[in-house]
Amino acid sequence: MPLAVVKSGALQGVSATPVDVEVNTGEGGEPRMILVGLPDAAVKESNDRVASALVNSGCRAPQTRSTINLAPGHIRKEGPLYDLPIAIGILASTGQLNVRNPSVLSDYLIAGELSLSGETRPVRGGLPLAIMARDAGLRGVLLPERSAREAALATGIEVHAVNSLDQARAFLEGRYESEPLTSPFADGSASAHVADYGVDFSEVKGQAGLRRAVEVAVAGAHNILMIGPPGSGKSMVAKRIPTIMPEPSLEEYLDILGVHSAAGRTIEEEDLHFRRPFRSPHHTISDVGLLGGGAVPGPGEISLAHNGVLFMDELPEFKRSVLEVLRQPLEDGEVTISRSAGKITIPSSFMLVAAMNPCPCGYLGDPRHECRCSITQIQRYRSRISGPLLDRIDIHVEAPALGIEELRDERPCESSATIRERISVALEIQRERFKGERAGFNSRMSHRHIRKYCQITKELGDLLQQAMEQLNLSARAYDRILKVSRTIADLAGSESILPNHLLEAIQFRALDRNLFY
Repeated sequence: MPLAVVKSGALQGVSATPVDVEVNTGEGGEPRMILVGLPDAAVKESNDRVASALVNSGCRAPQTRSTINLAPGHIRKEGPLYDLPIAIGILASTGQLNVRNPSVLSDYLIAGELSLSGETRPVRGGLPLAIMARDAGLRGVLLPERSAREAALATGIEVHAVNSLDQARAFLEGRYESEPLTSPFADGSASAHVADYGVDFSEVKGQAGLRRAVEVAVAGAHNILMIGPPGSGKSMVAKRIPTIMPEPSLEEYLDILGVHSAAGRTIEEEDLHFRRPFRSPHHTISDVGLLGGGAVPGPGEISLAHNGVLFMDELPEFKRSVLEVLRQPLEDGEVTISRSAGKITIPSSFMLVAAMNPCPCGYLGDPRHECRCSITQIQRYRSRISGPLLDRIDIHVEAPALGIEELRDERPCESSATIRERISVALEIQRERFKGERAGFNSRMSHRHIRKYCQITKELGDLLQQAMEQLNLSARAYDRILKVSRTIADLAGSESILPNHLLEAIQFRALDRNLFY
């Protein structure tokens, strides 16, 4: 048959969309392949790779002019994932693919890069491609082995690994029996696959106030800023925050893997064996590196931290423009990127954990070191973080320097498991509270939710008003205090916000209180 159609897909952000690879041979003229359908440079190079792979796999390259169309034509196609479907389309179009069932090409999505020898190489987006194929009603997918192992995490669709063009051809012709790869979550269970983080909160010495603030932050999915001198344990605490977060649900885990897969990262490379991601970009990162983008928009660090933690150490050292791009994702839980190649929306629901020194030298308030910074230098240092960004961070907490006595203390501290149990109870209260609603966590409450779930007495209202006036807090900070108060009440198992809950929440606005002057 001169015309053959092979099912494939294109990545758009962190999801995939169907693409038909249409191959028409026998058009006469000199033997050459014409590729159309808005391909990028990597796709255009497929012609030479495919021709060599065909010959080295014992097949014939087209001896006439051939046209290959990647439909629909308005979607930009990128990457080498079309090598394998183009080669299969050429074999079908030139009569070199002897399929028993003519509909077999429409039953399977095919994607994969080819080496010149005909071996397959992994491609980005194995999991999103499998999910798209399942949702489109296809029977299965054919992918290179490493991509197939990733795609097998999607249940409800056959996933077959093919190591070469010849093997893919044999499978479609029925000469090669391949058992579909099985998902480790085929039974719908995830608990048996939880990975060990390798760190624990019991290793943190002292810092009772900081530990408490972190517990409150995780219990309500609040963003947190830690302020303290070098060596006070800010980074150590931050790296252990995922250990007290609840285990991801299967749906959350697949969302995490979908983002990383679209970015070309595998489970093994990212060490994401059923754990929440922890991303810690360097302060020299660019806007695009943090937010995402590029000629063809893709996920950045904030999306790679989806359903996990984004840790930004030395927060004032980041470029102002980089910090400002955080504002929309912190509010919306997603980021929208517009480029000439298209507009995409990528999920970026993360917990922001930031750390900073109290002053440029780092020793303001440290009893063992003298601070040599002037008030002007301190104000200039802190002004690198804009007010609107600080307002979006619910908790500002001090991380004081540790004394030798605390470091030598051998008494065991609370483990991550113990803290996680308390947090799980508070999160269960929130799940019941927001059942059927978009909020999900106290930190994401709208004004309507705050009025409904954060009601306080007149006496507490007067107390909060006094604090607002004395600290010159913004309206957004007012809402943050009420949200944090609600989380503290949930941890205490209280239906109402009590005075100690509100006072503790006010204490968690360290920068607003000019604590370090």
